[in-house]
Amino acid sequence: MINNTKISIIVPVYNSESFLHLLIEAIHVEKIKNNWDIEVVLIDDGSKDLSFNKINELASVYKYIKGIKLSRNFGHQIAVKTGLTYCKGEYVAIIDDDLQDPPSLLPMFFSYLDSGYDVAYGVRKKRKESFIKKLSYSTFYKILKKISNTEIQIDSGDFCVMNKKVVKNMLKLQEKNPFLRGIRAWIGFKQIGVEYERQARIEGESGYTIKKLFKIAKDGIFSFSNFPIRLITILGSIGLAFAIIFSGYILFEYFINLIPVKGYTSLIIIISFFSSLILICLGIIGEYIVRIYDEVRDRPFTVIEETINL
Repeated sequence: MINNTKISIIVPVYNSESFLHLLIEAIHVEKIKNNWDIEVVLIDDGSKDLSFNKINELASVYKYIKGIKLSRNFGHQIAVKTGLTYCKGEYVAIIDDDLQDPPSLLPMFFSYLDSGYDVAYGVRKKRKESFIKKLSYSTFYKILKKISNTEIQIDSGDFCVMNKKVVKNMLKLQEKNPFLRGIRAWIGFKQIGVEYERQARIEGESGYTIKKLFKIAKDGIFSFSNFPIRLITILGSIGLAFAIIFSGYILFEYFINLIPVKGYTSLIIIISFFSSLILICLGIIGEYIVRIYDEVRDRPFTVIEETINL
């Protein structure tokens, strides 16, 4: 570590009252071992337990802890963005509160910044999660890589270290539905992916429900790809080709083979198919319109209820 480099460690916190002290103890071990000058910014993202009380308790022991309590659950990405907004370090790390991304990895990651990289992000080599979740993550990242306008590394998460220059440029993108690993890739600079084996959660259940995971997937796809809107044109072209071929077939049967065409079943199938297609296309257009509306309203991306040492 470069001497006298101020380090910020950003940790979004959700329902972590029972094990948050284990994370801070692990960070403190690295602080002592590596003689770090650090601040740890803990963002309570509307926890339903007494996580913020725990943050307050830990801040009285570890003076480098800063706490931020959001007025409700705004989501993981917003919590991290809030931490990035208020951190002061020259080097900035983002880790989760459940020790799946161990603080013991940080010295190795910081060494890449020392050697000239602007970002070192984690690439998950193994996941200690269910088969369904692993399959879902893998499928999402492969689809995103194929359709995205920006190259986003497969199996990269928010776990990373960055220099202050990168953080400043990330914060210039005032998106109301941020997909931070996509923003991190979009801004460029000298980046490197570092493989690591992700651990199982130390305790409790993940705050990422299916609904929240689906929202992050939507944010990633709709924020970094034009493919969904182009898909409408592709589907329309396929539908038009199908309609022309089917119409030709009907006319051939009627005029050439002189076969009366009743077509009730065919008509119902075609109407149902194209009605569903229209609704899907309207949904895709609506998703973009909703995002435009979110940006136009220009609401603050979060509301802070209380802070500690900030």
